Amino acid sequence: MSEAPLAAKLRAIIEADGPMSIAQYMAHCLGDPEHGYYTTRDPFGADGDFITAPEVSQMFGEIVGAWLVEAWRLAGAPAPVRLVELGPGRGTLMADILRVVRHVPELGAAMSVHLVETSTALAERQRETLGSFSETAHWHTSLGEVPLGPLLLVANEFFDALPIRQFVRLDAWRERVVGTDAKGRLCFGIGSGVLADGPEARPGSVLEVRPAADALVAEIAGRIVQDGGAALLIDYGYTESGPSETLQAVHKHAYAGVLEAPGAADLTAHVDFGALARRARSEGAAAHGPMAQGAFLTALGLAARAEALAAGADQAARAALHAAMERLTGAGEMGTLFKVLTLTRPAIVPPPFEP
Repeated sequence: MSEAPLAAKLRAIIEADGPMSIAQYMAHCLGDPEHGYYTTRDPFGADGDFITAPEVSQMFGEIVGAWLVEAWRLAGAPAPVRLVELGPGRGTLMADILRVVRHVPELGAAMSVHLVETSTALAERQRETLGSFSETAHWHTSLGEVPLGPLLLVANEFFDALPIRQFVRLDAWRERVVGTDAKGRLCFGIGSGVLADGPEARPGSVLEVRPAADALVAEIAGRIVQDGGAALLIDYGYTESGPSETLQAVHKHAYAGVLEAPGAADLTAHVDFGALARRARSEGAAAHGPMAQGAFLTALGLAARAEALAAGADQAARAALHAAMERLTGAGEMGTLFKVLTLTRPAIVPPPFEP
């Protein structure tokens, strides 16, 4: 890849202000108004850089929609209720959810639709995908803009893109930063920041800290405790917190160097679901899971839905449905790498979780 336009801008910032944290670097790469990854393009699908579960099959969104209906009922069928998606991508997941919800008139009458999106380019794509649904939907740039009230919130592959900080175990946990070398190329270095309460680990170990994710899940949990509802968080990640280096860049469905093409490649880090669950519980919410995505979808009837869609379909369509099921639930695909965490008020246990 040729040098990305954002590289020169980052060099100028570093020259003026000194090396930046990994969190600052990620924020620039993903959200720069002129050259940011999400602000300038549609990265989804076969022609983009990656494919998300809603793009794999409508079955994913339909299962999520059915779960939201049941979560609403378990929460006491509050009215009004805010149906919220964080980072809606192309709008595919929300469109599939709304197609399910319209079969539950009482929920349809009670809810308003809210999409939290910072990219104007993607917001326009979402309006196209939602069609007539977009006429009554609302767009926001943060959850804080969504009116107070009970929430039915979905975040699919959203938390992995929130900026992280990295610390390297040396004489202490010292912060990794992005600076420039003698030739002006972006490079990693060690800054002055120190993490005082890090765990014991071998020298050279890397610890990732997620202040943005921590703050957001606290906000979600706080709103659910106060106003009711439920949240469904789906992403790739792990359950046991500890030293781990997961920051990665993806360009055209292949891994790339994290510093190789700022603004032109997606930057993500695996989600620490254990930390999210602990933070949500500290706000008084009940956190269920995490559960592997494959187990979640299977328990909620993915196979039965595939069988219904396959009825009367030709051989090619049936093969496509089988491939989609394998992609969503297979151990070598999204089934185990992706996890599901749900948040509710205490004493509410949504399916397929157990008390």
